[in-house]
Amino acid sequence: MIKEWNLMRTIACLCIVFLHSTSLTAVSVGGYPASEAYSLLRIVLCYATPTFVILSEIILANRYPDELPKNFWKKRVRWILAPFIVFAIIDALVSYQLNPNIDIAIMIKNNLLGNYEGYFVLIIFQFYLLHYVVTKYRITMNWLIPLSILVMALHFKVMEGAHPWIKENLTYLKIPFTAWFAYFTIAYAIGRNYKVIAAKLQEYRYHTLIGVILSLVIVLIFYISGYVSVGSKRLDLLPLTVSLGLFVLAWGQRLPNMKIVNLISNYSFGIYLVHWQVQRYLAPYSAQWFDQTYLQVFSLFLITLLISMVLIKLISILPFGSYIVGNINRKIKNTSPKLAKTA
Repeated sequence: MIKEWNLMRTIACLCIVFLHSTSLTAVSVGGYPASEAYSLLRIVLCYATPTFVILSEIILANRYPDELPKNFWKKRVRWILAPFIVFAIIDALVSYQLNPNIDIAIMIKNNLLGNYEGYFVLIIFQFYLLHYVVTKYRITMNWLIPLSILVMALHFKVMEGAHPWIKENLTYLKIPFTAWFAYFTIAYAIGRNYKVIAAKLQEYRYHTLIGVILSLVIVLIFYISGYVSVGSKRLDLLPLTVSLGLFVLAWGQRLPNMKIVNLISNYSFGIYLVHWQVQRYLAPYSAQWFDQTYLQVFSLFLITLLISMVLIKLISILPFGSYIVGNINRKIKNTSPKLAKTA
């Protein structure tokens, strides 16, 4: 695994845990602080989930630029889809334990359709199918990238509709690949040509900061206009996710191969699934330890991260552990990415 990919995944993972620490702390204390900066920070942190999605395709396009290997689906079902199903059930059980009035059968069904924090797995599997189609039919990104941006914009336009069915199914309208299509095409282009792009990013690494600043300005404009709220299903996150990703890929090449980064990267999928459940139990207690919001949030963040990683390690020891928390035993290799054909 290339070290800057691990860094990109680790940062995204930590941002997700931190974002949810702000959410569940607010639930525990009865509301969010009256701070524009705090609200804007939460909106920016939402870039993390799309980063997970985009990185999955960067890696896929780099490793398999022409076709998927024969054992591809077996591994993904075991280490990605199975944990998604397990935690769809766990999430429903925790919700029932916290509120016995819910219909647990309906909640499990809804969770399996993507109505819980693990929904991004369904998006990634759609990306696998898109990757298969693109490689099989040699579809060029020259026209697919602009088309994907248009399709994605139209999807969000539809989601703004006033039709009752749309309002009732907004939770599920985040799942179709059309809401994430541009992430796929851009990630595919980056991954397939990564050796060339990595060299250019290294050469022009200071320019990546300009992209980050401009994309943050876009988010700020959307925020001031009242167009955005906290959530990862937003069109303004596309330039932010891409620019931050390029920034990390550029500067990550200059950093040493750090064990803590590799460790969190390996645990990141499990952390994503486990941390929400940990915080649902822990937040009411951690919120009482301090009066200051930032201490409440940081304490919840740090303890959640520690507990989640311990749980993941213990579960992984079980013979069937990879079906619950995924594969945490990936080997870290500081190798150069292979040069694929230009798409």
